[in-house]
Amino acid sequence: MIATPQEQPKMTVEEYLAWEAQQDCRYEYVNGEVFAMTGGTIPHNDIALNFYRNLYPHLRARGCRVNVSDVKVQLTPQSVYYYPDVIVSCDPQDLNAQKFIEKPKLIAEVISPSTSGKDRGEKFNYYLKIPSLQEYILIDSEKISVERYSRGEGRMWLYYPYIAGDIISLSSIGLEFPIELLYEGVILVDPA
Repeated sequence: MIATPQEQPKMTVEEYLAWEAQQDCRYEYVNGEVFAMTGGTIPHNDIALNFYRNLYPHLRARGCRVNVSDVKVQLTPQSVYYYPDVIVSCDPQDLNAQKFIEKPKLIAEVISPSTSGKDRGEKFNYYLKIPSLQEYILIDSEKISVERYSRGEGRMWLYYPYIAGDIISLSSIGLEFPIELLYEGVILVDPA
């Protein structure tokens, strides 16, 4: 999904949360500014749903929750609120959450040429500061390609690229599956 800036005065976090609850669409919040979330493409949606379908039965048995695109993550109580494409939390506090997830274990973004810069830049920098986050996944919406960032020692993050024929390993939740499951039924611009 693409976030577009809105012409509005800066808001506090409290004002944003109260205001957004009254809106017809979703808004991300960064440093007092709100950004409307616009719709994505059909391949974007299909990929996110395919990922969710593979995660749900595995996570449900482990007492974790997985949400798709309509659930926001709170980075800190006074900072940023984003709507990741897929978010996983196994924290007891998040299992009963009503408004947002605070302690994600895994976050995934489905990227396109228009969102890649923000997902690799701004969001990446904010997400990596979340203490509970163990993996950040970038799934390409135009070709079979996945990038996984996994928390290492200290501040180190390990990078794992995946292409057609590879098995994706999500160490934070103990799950492996063929990359092709993410692209099942998806019409790609560049299938290579």
